[in-house]
Amino acid sequence: MERQEILNKVITLVADHFELDPASLTGETNLMKDIDADSIDFVELVLEMEDEFGAEISDEDAEKLITINNTVDYIASRAK
Repeated sequence: MERQEILNKVITLVADHFELDPASLTGETNLMKDIDADSIDFVELVLEMEDEFGAEISDEDAEKLITINNTVDYIASRAK
């Protein structure tokens, strides 16, 4: 899967989960600060990403997913 395709899917998941306009999200969007997600929201989002991409994301790895770009890079590295 190409990085751009992963980026588009992650942005769509984040936008849908938090009821945001996908156009307002970029790779630099901070999932905790810019979106004002609490820890429960974040866990739910990680679970949705696991389902979408068929990859398990450990709690330790999830803590490193700060921005949308971090998340895309992580998923891209797991898909290889």
